[in-house]
Formats: sequence, structure tokens, C-alpha cells
Amino acid sequence: MASHRKPRTRIRHSAATKRGALGVTTAALAAVSLLTQSAQAAPDDGKPSLSEVKEKVDKLYQQAESSTQKYNAAKERTDAQRAKADKSLDEAAERTAELNEARRTLGNYATAQYRSGGMSETATLLLTEDPQQFFQQSHVLDRMSGRQKEAVSDFEKQQRAADRERKAATKELSSLTSAQKELKKNKQEVQAKLAEARELLSELTAEQKARMAAAEKKKQEAARKAAERAEAEREKGSGGSPGSNASQAEKVIGFAKKQLGKPYVWGATGPSSFDCSGLTVGAWKAAGVSLPRTTWDQVEVGTKVSKSQMKPGDLIFFYDDISHVGIYVGNGQMIHAPKPGAEVRYESIDTMPFHSANRPG
Repeated sequence: MASHRKPRTRIRHSAATKRGALGVTTAALAAVSLLTQSAQAAPDDGKPSLSEVKEKVDKLYQQAESSTQKYNAAKERTDAQRAKADKSLDEAAERTAELNEARRTLGNYATAQYRSGGMSETATLLLTEDPQQFFQQSHVLDRMSGRQKEAVSDFEKQQRAADRERKAATKELSSLTSAQKELKKNKQEVQAKLAEARELLSELTAEQKARMAAAEKKKQEAARKAAERAEAEREKGSGGSPGSNASQAEKVIGFAKKQLGKPYVWGATGPSSFDCSGLTVGAWKAAGVSLPRTTWDQVEVGTKVSKSQMKPGDLIFFYDDISHVGIYVGNGQMIHAPKPGAEVRYESIDTMPFHSANRPG
């Protein structure tokens, strides 16, 4: 019987061992599972991922560029209004000088009449608060000589003209003030968006910044090589001949290539820095074509072309609000001034949502 019970003891021991091993295995699996879940949850520390930051920053840059176009338009209006105000002020000053000359002439007559003991109405005229009412007193004019009447008439004419020019100058100055306020508002909008983007970027780790820079560099290098292949094909005459005027397109692209590496600065038109529409203005100016300053006006210039029919030198516009523009160079690539902190460079036209394209020449 004893020999029969011993195996049972061993069997119970073996089962207990298995149950213990199973418990350890289950606990281990549970621990691994918890560690895996923790590892997966670790990045969720309340901070946005690198891709989320990039998406937000790109959106802010796009909004800033839209505000930049508003700024460019407001600056044009301000410059034009300043010119009009300056002209009105000059005209008002000229009229005032003529009025003062007419007043001196009357003063000379008044002085002469006073010394000779003659009539004193001319002197009274110079002192009255309402010269027009004084002029209407016909008995005064009747007693004046022809030259005196001519001097009074000239004085009256110059006084009306000076008053008219002063009112015009006041109106132009008021419009200039309004334009300057709008310009300041647009400038503040740009600066606010850029400050927000800088703040987001400053929260990235050094490793994240390095990854973002590496990805950007890789993308730029691919765009540069693709553009160079397109240029080589054009030179061999195997495809992609420039737009409506080959020499024009060559000048446009030639100018744009010389600006590669220059910094993007909002509101800039060169020669040391550019914003997107400032670059296109300079490039087409080199080809003898004057473009308006903003993307919103540039999009209306020339002949519309479809995306599939674009040729080197064409302007290509992006976003629903038409806030960005580049110069097409072929093979799906463009040269453009992209955003703050970046330089004029080659880039794929598919990096931004396409709006339209045109051929200014």
C-alpha cells in the first residue's frame, strides 16, 4: 500500500508543479502585455507628435502667407495713397503761396491808399472775416480802379482754390491714415501667425528637429535632381519646350535659378530676399513682363493653362485662397520662395494643393 501511495504523492506534486508553472507563465504574459501597452501608450504624453506639429506649422505658414498677400495689397494701396496725399499737399502749398501773393498785392494797394488818404476798403478787406460778403458790396468795387479790381478778383479766385486744395489734401491724408491702419493690422496678423509657428517648433526635441530637417533636405534634393533632369531634356530638345515664348521662359527660369538659396522674407521683392509673389514679379520682370504684386492679381494675368499642359516659366498657384505661387520648371517641379525660415528652392508642385496655372507672356 505504501508503494501505491508514493506515486500518488509524486503525481500530486507534479500537478502542483504544473499549476505553479502555469501561474508563473500567466503572470509573465500579463506582465509582458502590460509592458507592451505601456510602451505603446508612452508617446501619449499630451504633446503633439512630430507629424502633428509639422501639419500645424505648415497650416500657420499658409495662413501667414495669406496675410502676407493682404499686407502686400495694403502696402500698394498705402504707397499709392501716400503719393496722392503728397501731390495734394504740394498743390495746396502752391495755392497757398499764390493766395499769399494775391494778399500782398492787395496789401500794397491798401498801404498806398492809406498814405494818400484815399479809400480804406481794401485794408478793410484784408481784416474782414468774410471776404466773400465784402466782395458783394458793389459800391466798394465801383470805387476801385481796374488794377485794384483785378487784384481783388485774383485774391478771391486764389482763396477759393486754396480752400478747395486744403479740403482735398485733408481727404487724402485721411485715406492715407486708413490705409496705414490696414497695413499695420495685416502686419500684425503675419507676425502673430509666425510667432505661433515658432512657439510650436521650439517645443520639439533636438532629435525631432533633426528628423524634420533631414526629411526636408531629402525632399529638396529629390526636387533638385528632378528639375535638373527636366532642364537636361529641354536642352536636348527631347521634351518640355518652354511656353509661348522660349526666350521669355528661359529668362524667367534663369532669374529664378540665380535666386536659389536666398531667404524667404514676407513682403520682400529682392534683391537679397523674396516672398513668393515677390520672386515671380522679379522673374517675369527679367523677361520684360510687368506682373502685379499679389498672387490674387497675378492669377488673373495671361492665359490660363491646365495642370497637365503647364510648361516651364508658367506661374502655378496653390490653395483655395490663392495665397502661394511658384514658377514651373518642368518634370513636376517648381522654383519658389516657400515660407519663413526657408530659402528659395526647387520643390515638387504636389507638396501643396493645386489651384490653377497661367502663362503671363
